[in-house]
Amino acid sequence: MTSSDLDRSQIRYARLAGFMYLFADVAYLLGVYIVSGFQVPGNFAETAHRIMGSELLYRVGLSSLLIGALCTVFLAMGLYVAVKPIDHNLALLALLFRLVEAALFGVVTIFNFIVLNMYIRADYMPAFDANQLSVLVNLHSVALSAGFNIAAIFFSIGSILFFYLFFKSAYIPKLLSGFGLFGSVLVPIVCFGSLISPQHAKMLALGWLPIALAEILVGFWLLFKGVNVRQGA
Repeated sequence: MTSSDLDRSQIRYARLAGFMYLFADVAYLLGVYIVSGFQVPGNFAETAHRIMGSELLYRVGLSSLLIGALCTVFLAMGLYVAVKPIDHNLALLALLFRLVEAALFGVVTIFNFIVLNMYIRADYMPAFDANQLSVLVNLHSVALSAGFNIAAIFFSIGSILFFYLFFKSAYIPKLLSGFGLFGSVLVPIVCFGSLISPQHAKMLALGWLPIALAEILVGFWLLFKGVNVRQGA
């Protein structure tokens, strides 16, 4: 394969990564928005009533989260090919962290589908009293929060490495890669903070805004501009 072929391959995969940045973010946000709208903290009966009233929409929300996890695999591959000429080992490490992230989010989604049966199957209800059902709802919420934060920590490390390689390479404007690097560094602070001090989780969630904006901006840049491989050489 010639040098020009390698350059074109990098650009194609960078455009794939840009599309997947945007598509995965939309899928995750849509899934979270739909699923969270059904949840009534501490109230199993009301949550079950809402889900049974629109089970199809709830399943669409869960499926959207799964699609987000699947898109992360393609995103990670696109980023890996785009930046591996800069540092193959770091690019591979970043790829592995993003793949673990995708797997963990997939497991969380599987758990959600399993719990769904508790909400929609009436034959489960007599096995628990009202207090036990409330405890189950709370445990479900805690498990999801912990699973999300742990998966997000793997995401953050992979994201830090990929944005560092972009910053080092100058494949994209340093302002964008630097902003992405800054946003990525905030994520593990937010996640560990939420795991250590859950009562401050809502306040800490504001730390997601920089990386969310950075992914959107970088996603559009990669999709329409690709990477400047000559600048990064």
